[in-house]
Amino acid sequence: MFELTGFQRDLLTVIAGLDQPSGQEVKEEMEKQHDDINHGRLYPNLDTLVEEGYVEKGQLDRRTNYYEVSDQGEQALLNRRQWANSIVPELSSNS
Repeated sequence: MFELTGFQRDLLTVIAGLDQPSGQEVKEEMEKQHDDINHGRLYPNLDTLVEEGYVEKGQLDRRTNYYEVSDQGEQALLNRRQWANSIVPELSSNS
């Protein structure tokens, strides 16, 4: 997962948190944290996640695809979380 960009890791995280989202749903969720995301950035990065095996793509209808985290993607997210937890001490919510 370290070979992925930060944007790709964010996409993977968003997809994991939604139930078979369409590309548009992923885009809308991402835009809560990122500035406006255009299709030219979104879809090539989603395709990379599919090609690398982190995400599976299916078809909802003739025009709409859905995305779902693969077993490899779930394991990568788990490994990343465990790594981050081992590096960063427990954070206090008292800010």
